[in-house]
Amino acid sequence: MQGELLAAIAGIVGLVTGVAAGLAFRISEASRGRTRTPVPQPELPPGVAEVLSALPSSAVVLDSADRVLRASSAARAFGIVRGDELVISDLLALARQVRRDGVIRETEIEVAVRKFGPDVTSFAVRVAPLGGTGLVLVLAEDQTERRRVEAVRRDFVANISHELKTPVGALSLLAETTADASDDPEAVRRFTERMQQEASRLTSVIQDLITLSRLQGAEPLAEPEDVDVEAVVEDAIDAVATAADSKEIELMASGTEGVVVPGDEGLLVTAMRNLVANAVAYSPERTRVSISAEVTENTVDLRVADQGIGIPQQDLERIFERFYRVDAARSRATGGTGLGLAIVKHIMTHHRGEVSVWSKEGSGSTFTLRLPRPETPERARSDANTYREAPQ
Repeated sequence: MQGELLAAIAGIVGLVTGVAAGLAFRISEASRGRTRTPVPQPELPPGVAEVLSALPSSAVVLDSADRVLRASSAARAFGIVRGDELVISDLLALARQVRRDGVIRETEIEVAVRKFGPDVTSFAVRVAPLGGTGLVLVLAEDQTERRRVEAVRRDFVANISHELKTPVGALSLLAETTADASDDPEAVRRFTERMQQEASRLTSVIQDLITLSRLQGAEPLAEPEDVDVEAVVEDAIDAVATAADSKEIELMASGTEGVVVPGDEGLLVTAMRNLVANAVAYSPERTRVSISAEVTENTVDLRVADQGIGIPQQDLERIFERFYRVDAARSRATGGTGLGLAIVKHIMTHHRGEVSVWSKEGSGSTFTLRLPRPETPERARSDANTYREAPQ
């Protein structure tokens, strides 16, 4: 009996040992199989990764199966790449053509980029093969800003040509008419007055262009001087007093006494004069234009408010563009050059400040010049005390 029990136990142990050995053998074989047949991973040619990381363009490298092997952060930010896929079908088709024939191709495409919502972004695209490995490089450079600048330049050339052509043509015609009317002193006097008006208009356009050109690209004031706001406002009011009197418009100033801002007095007078002149030009007779100053903790806000015709909502974002006019016919009738508000904007940039506008049709407009307060020892000590007393 004891011998049979020992034999049974020995049989069970042998069975377990055999099963364990079989499992171990299978696991070993599977491991060897994986070792023997590794999945090939495509690699970039030496130095390519470093070059791609330095490129400002959106860069994508596709492998032979059209999977994204490498993509720059710009390509993912613009939504050109998602995960390991190139999602723009036109680019994918172009990459396949380049892989087939090895010919470098260039084109331009427009894409509705998710980063900018429904807006369309223009890309200049260059697709090229990388060696003979089946890899394809896709470079896409954002051309939106360049196209916008080109459009602004074209508009500027067209507008300035018109602005200069109109008074020059008028002067030529008036000179010819004056010569024909040499026997009529009254006609000569009338035509001469018109010639003076057109010459004055031409001078204004040229002067504004010179001012704008001088301001564009100029660095902010390195060493601004303390400017008396009250004197700036008085100079601006004096410059437009005649035009205001002819329309019985009341010019009022308040809160400017003792207010000082850092900057260039001449430029600030130009900015304030342009705003007050616009307010007078676009206000009906027997209304009021007010100029006020408000001192806040860090800024000085200068406001010019009128009771004029107001500005349509759709035009508010463009009124600081060069030569942009809400009502071109009315602007020319009032003698404006279309450069005044563009000059104001550049003057504020020059002073590390900003200009803003509130307006409603039929309710007038309010333009605000926001300038930094001058740094004084007392203010510096006050700011330091505020910092020390603040809870940590």
